[in-house]
Amino acid sequence: MKIKKMLNKKMPTNLSTQTKPTWCPGCFNFQILAGVKKVLEEEIAKGKKKEDFAIVTGIGCHGKIFDYLNLNGINTLHGRVLPACLGIKIGNPNLSVLGFAGDGDAYAEGIEHLIHAARYNSDLKYIVHNNQIFALTVGQPTPTTELEFKDKTTPLGVKILPLNPIKLMLASGASFVARVFADVKQIENVLKKALKHKGFAFIEVLQPCLIFHPDISYKSKIYSLEKTGHNKTNFEQAWKKAEEFNYCLKEKTKIPTGIFYQKERETFEEKFPQLQNLKKKGIGWKDIRR
Repeated sequence: MKIKKMLNKKMPTNLSTQTKPTWCPGCFNFQILAGVKKVLEEEIAKGKKKEDFAIVTGIGCHGKIFDYLNLNGINTLHGRVLPACLGIKIGNPNLSVLGFAGDGDAYAEGIEHLIHAARYNSDLKYIVHNNQIFALTVGQPTPTTELEFKDKTTPLGVKILPLNPIKLMLASGASFVARVFADVKQIENVLKKALKHKGFAFIEVLQPCLIFHPDISYKSKIYSLEKTGHNKTNFEQAWKKAEEFNYCLKEKTKIPTGIFYQKERETFEEKFPQLQNLKKKGIGWKDIRR
């Protein structure tokens, strides 16, 4: 587990680092990084400080984003992004905490944390890079891999139905549930709204893996919920839309993207007077160091 040791010096205003990206050429993670940086840079331009944000990443290709975003944070253990996020938020409830995970990280090793994070409704933002494959370990299926996918570990093809994370999050009580394609504009649009949302925000980003899952094609199948007049405050509508895509791509598959559901409710931090007192005091990194 790596922890950024930036607490004893003033952080530069640039969100970029000097670390050279090692993602594969053309990887959709570059789109995710660009969208996240754009939103955070706009927040800083409006008066936020870099010290107001913290990031947590897990293990997988997504986790390299930790090295490319010049923010305080933790690169934590496989599947443990959300408990690390919650620990940071409890330690300093004034921070905007963003967690990044892959589909293996989030839906396999970390699924128990995901369910309870939705229940708790802590004011965290969780971005899942979903390429429906364990790409860093060269192509094994994850809980969202489609039926009949074949690799060296499953030569007969996947026989188990994939998990539907959107339905899982709705059933678990998440107050903000969204899905986007790995397009800079889509990421910007939804992340801006998630940052304004008070409570747990779940954003799944569909991103084909060009090396180990190149046959998957989302772009011609996605459509915008917002453009159809979807009512994001209506749970029944959200559930119905979530059922349209079961993570198996067929000829007539349509994939809704955007915000499925958003309705604010009391956050985890609001339930505890100790955390409210910390929030009122405006505790920051300097206070933590003392």
